[in-house]
Amino acid sequence: LAAAAARAYVDLNRASEELDPALIEGVRRAAHNPRIASGLGVIPRVVANGRAIYRGKIGLDEAQARLTGYWRPYHDMLQALLDQSHAQFGEAILIDCHSMPHEALEHIGPAAGPRPDVVLGDRFGAAAAASVMERIEAAFTGAGLRVVRNMPFAGAYVTQHYGRPSRRQHAVQVEIDRALYMDERTIRPNGNFVAFRTLLDGIVAELAAIGRPETLRVAAE
Repeated sequence: LAAAAARAYVDLNRASEELDPALIEGVRRAAHNPRIASGLGVIPRVVANGRAIYRGKIGLDEAQARLTGYWRPYHDMLQALLDQSHAQFGEAILIDCHSMPHEALEHIGPAAGPRPDVVLGDRFGAAAAASVMERIEAAFTGAGLRVVRNMPFAGAYVTQHYGRPSRRQHAVQVEIDRALYMDERTIRPNGNFVAFRTLLDGIVAELAAIGRPETLRVAAE
């Protein structure tokens, strides 16, 4: 399942109620929400480095149209896929994939050491069973990538909302450093793009095998 709209247009990793009164006309101020306060509600007000997206406010009708046209269909389909997986296998594993700016990793890891390539978020163990998290981590480390957990990204709305390990429904957020495959200045593929795409193909195959019965796994191989 892939997003059909840019995150700056409507953020699928936010609750539909996270409407920013500083951006949207007619929205009442509610209890403090750090994401909304920083301009990163379901309809973002800013992009990288706090740069404003709009010159003024947008109407509530426009915001609701974005939710109706993109947010709700996405989450309806996501829930349907989870239900289908649970009905078929008795378990569902959601892997919520994102990219992160290289600068987000500036203060992660030893000062003189290499930065991580991937950040896995399971809400500090609340959104996925330890065994599932370990398998996901192994898929990335087995491919030679450096992985950390939950810092600086522990998982946002999707991970928090859908991660219910007690019901055998697990959710893990994956953040991949864009510098591995993209020139962030020009927003174009870098020289490692093709090789990294091939590497990801193998990782995705490992992820798809998680939870699969051994007989099916052998048959697939």
